[in-house]
Amino acid sequence: MRTFPNVMILVLAAATLATTMSPSYAQSRCETLWVERNSYYKEAGYCSKTARAISYFGNAGCRYDSEGSVPLSSNVRNRISQITRQERALGCSG
Repeated sequence: MRTFPNVMILVLAAATLATTMSPSYAQSRCETLWVERNSYYKEAGYCSKTARAISYFGNAGCRYDSEGSVPLSSNVRNRISQITRQERALGCSG
């Protein structure tokens, strides 16, 4: 897999922030990233599986049971990958 320099910088910056930011800020950032990532799936018709996602987004109008089946543009899939890397760097939990 090819790594792009700007993505690596973003991941390194997130990792650095994770070690210097307050726990409440990190938790808030994790929540923001989680909502953004899952919003892409919700808007495209994914049927949420976790209690947290169902509680937050609901499943009204969902059409896809598998994340891989959700029709997302390559730009959105790339953004989801970036978000996932940021969540890992910040130590966000499920």
